[in-house]
Amino acid sequence: MPERSIPALRAAIAAHAPDLLADFEAGWRAKVADTYDIGAAPAFLARWWAEYGLARDPELDRHVRDLEERAAQSTDPDKAKAFLEEAAAIHQRAARLGPGE
Repeated sequence: MPERSIPALRAAIAAHAPDLLADFEAGWRAKVADTYDIGAAPAFLARWWAEYGLARDPELDRHVRDLEERAAQSTDPDKAKAFLEEAAAIHQRAARLGPGE
């Protein structure tokens, strides 16, 4: 993981997960740049930190997306909940990664 800053994260996304860059840029403009709401920057960084943490491991990213899709298609509420809980746990682990990990 890069240094925990928006410029460093943007550079890492551009270098290692370029398919996310357009969404990152659009989100930055919508949440912070165009609104001049610098208070939204920490939440923006937290969200994209976890997104990048998953995207840099394509197999793990596919697994999480599969869990989310299976939850959406499940007709059994208990199974759907289990799929979402597993996906959420993986998202939380990605969010806790530190620079250099």
